Amino acid sequence: MKNLLNSKGFKELAAGKEWKKWVGVGLLFVCSFFGGRLAAQFRDTGSLLPANADAAGSWGLSFQEEGRAPVGNASASYLKDYDAYYVKETEEKIIYLTFDCGFENGNTPAILDALKKHQAPATFFIVGNFMETSPDLVKRMVAEGHTVGNHTYHHPNMSKMGTKEEFLGELKSLEELYEKTVGQPMSAYYRPPQGIYSESNLKMAKDLGYQTIFWSLAYVDWKQDSQPTKEEAFDKLLGRIHPGAVVLLHNTSSTNGQILDELLSKWEEMGYQFRPLSDLTGGQ
Repeated sequence: MKNLLNSKGFKELAAGKEWKKWVGVGLLFVCSFFGGRLAAQFRDTGSLLPANADAAGSWGLSFQEEGRAPVGNASASYLKDYDAYYVKETEEKIIYLTFDCGFENGNTPAILDALKKHQAPATFFIVGNFMETSPDLVKRMVAEGHTVGNHTYHHPNMSKMGTKEEFLGELKSLEELYEKTVGQPMSAYYRPPQGIYSESNLKMAKDLGYQTIFWSLAYVDWKQDSQPTKEEAFDKLLGRIHPGAVVLLHNTSSTNGQILDELLSKWEEMGYQFRPLSDLTGGQ
């Protein structure tokens, strides 16, 4: 045994193991260092956006614990400085329902029927195409007590709007058509197309009097040729619901049209209530 321990081969093997150990320690240190830097950035600024205010990012979420609000690209307190929201920090079981409406394919009436049955207020973020082609549905939304929000006229990447004038143009053109059609001003709730935004976008929106609305719960419901099953939808929407949730659904989803009545019932059975966005934004 002594000869084995002193052998050249064993010493080389031991050296190899030692080298691998120190490489592992080094990698752990690097990961810890940069992970700490990233956490510190979020802690200090409340945002994981690039330091350049004009750099664009896509809204994203990380679910840490079932039944608890996810971590967003930016904290609720950071966003609030820009009159922007993605969740309400509360232990109260409340839900804010929002729908993005790009076009009409026959599912919106069923969605409105379910909301009416449960007396659940919602906010519908519409684009110009929906306003042009489905004015009667927009009027029904308003008549049944829902809010209509601004998802821009053409659904562009708003982070590429370099001036307030360009930014405002996408919103105002839709507002003017809405007011002409419905007979009343549109709400000042704005949702960035595809969730793409920058810090300068948030500031522009606030300076122009808009409140930017992100979300804290959504699922892949927008793919027309690959709609989720009822089971897949419930797995995400029931498993990840949390107090103060801003839920994003798409009106084009046939799955949403089919399950919404039952989904609302299940959320109610879990003790949740539905409230308008004005409850989240302070009545504005």
